[in-house]
Amino acid sequence: MVLELHDICKSYYQGKEPIPVLFDINLEVSEGEYLAIMGPSGSGKSTLMNIIGLLDLQTSGLYKFDGQDVGKCTDNQLSDIRNKKIGFVFQNFNLLPRQSVIENVALPLLYAGVKKKERIQRAKEMLVRVGLEDRMNFKPTQLSGGQKQRVAIARAMVSKPRMLLADEPTGALDTRSGEQVMELFHQLNDEGVTIVMITHELEIAEHAGRIVTIRDGRLHQGGYIESESRQEDSET
Repeated sequence: MVLELHDICKSYYQGKEPIPVLFDINLEVSEGEYLAIMGPSGSGKSTLMNIIGLLDLQTSGLYKFDGQDVGKCTDNQLSDIRNKKIGFVFQNFNLLPRQSVIENVALPLLYAGVKKKERIQRAKEMLVRVGLEDRMNFKPTQLSGGQKQRVAIARAMVSKPRMLLADEPTGALDTRSGEQVMELFHQLNDEGVTIVMITHELEIAEHAGRIVTIRDGRLHQGGYIESESRQEDSET
């Protein structure tokens, strides 16, 4: 099991007043699974993503990543897990504009202390993997949106993480570029990469092998998406 969430709750404080955001979240993701978490704005999906990605910690409940209780980890241990075991893909790419494509892809390996020769070799391999071997020395400003997201995916995968965590990965892309990114996700998943994708778009969520929905801070296994699909099937 790559991740296990048991009775996860999250509250923020406004002065001394707690503002609950997540309520009793239970979720398990197996190795090699492709999961979509779908919900509208304000549903709590961004907070849940931050907890899954160890960018924030739950107020209560148990979170195990790769069998490890993250609530017992030090800040350095959490940072190590984020850098080596979780690959992040964001809606707005988060590329460094003054660095070349290959430097952007190699960046996680720099933080991990990998020697330069190996960093460059592994970054090249990932850029070939995403079809951008002819753009290695370009700057992000010279790329299209779809190319930028493929660079971001290469950067996320260069450390060979246990899980790829994608936050609205097609949100800033046109339809064709979004389809290309989804096809790349399918290829990675076919190779055994575990993917957890956050989205508000049904068409994007349906690329995953399993969909859960979040509304008002509560997670629903399958939720209204599966219900609507069954209803449509019964009407045809």
